Amino acid sequence: MPRVAILDDYAGVALELADWSEVQSRAEVTVFNRHLSEAEAAEELRPFDVICTVRERMALPRTLIERLPNLKLITIVGRSLPNLDMAAATQHQVLVAHSDFTHPRFGRVRDATPEFAWGLLIATVRNLADEHGRMREGGWQSSVGMTLSGKTLGLLGLGRIGKRMAEYAHVFGMKVIAWSQNLTEETAAAAGVRRVDKATLFGSSDVVSVHVVLSDRTRGLVGEPELALMRPHAYLINTSRGPIVDEAALIAALQTGRIAGAGIDVFDVEPPDPDHPLRRLPNVTLSPHLGYVTRETLSAFYADSIEAVVAWLDGSPIRIANPEAAA
Repeated sequence: MPRVAILDDYAGVALELADWSEVQSRAEVTVFNRHLSEAEAAEELRPFDVICTVRERMALPRTLIERLPNLKLITIVGRSLPNLDMAAATQHQVLVAHSDFTHPRFGRVRDATPEFAWGLLIATVRNLADEHGRMREGGWQSSVGMTLSGKTLGLLGLGRIGKRMAEYAHVFGMKVIAWSQNLTEETAAAAGVRRVDKATLFGSSDVVSVHVVLSDRTRGLVGEPELALMRPHAYLINTSRGPIVDEAALIAALQTGRIAGAGIDVFDVEPPDPDHPLRRLPNVTLSPHLGYVTRETLSAFYADSIEAVVAWLDGSPIRIANPEAAA
């Protein structure tokens, strides 16, 4: 029987949130509930024909793909996967089945990330994680938070998630400004947002929230110059992708008190090392890339993967991102 691996099921819910029975009746399914290093993955995944990934939890570079001789299919969520070497997959005749976010199954999950981003924002400006830890240890309050009403939210990016964040901000009585490379005044105005230049965004915001897609243009978009423009009482929230923010520059700004704090859900390397500096800074609220992680979202992700695996088992693979791999 073909062997199917479900990767990075950290919460142990993959088989619960979707019906894998049609796959399990025709293939041996194994769930991995911890992150595998590349060396571990090369050993553990060697027997498998199919790998089912969840967004960007598992990197699949050429050096790993070359060590998986039985691999024939990789399922990904979305139309591409930045940490997958597509050229290597194609060269080794490994099909990559992408998903289609226009499918109705994804319609009800689009608010997962902005809802989480707003929660992380509030937790950060009210020092919730630190105070929660203190309460767990038998202590009591020791910090002073910031009221959002009347403050300015700066959105780095005004796409679907950014627009939703603007809606939340308006409900909380905040002023909203935004900037990105392609943002027009008309688009901003339609969302009830004022378009500003990049310097104004960082210099005038009480909270800056990152909502651009990681690309060559946005990698390192928030660096030392941008953080230097922020006011000492301001906060940075990143629920997009780690490399958009220069991690070393952010750590330095937090260590020196250049900014008041940060809420970080994404990192350059995930998961970050146990002794990573961000884990130790008292003015940072951290979460382990939870932006899209809800029962509804994962159910849609897994249903999509099941559909792709069944199609491959039937000999009629669907949504193939690299059809030349079948040549």
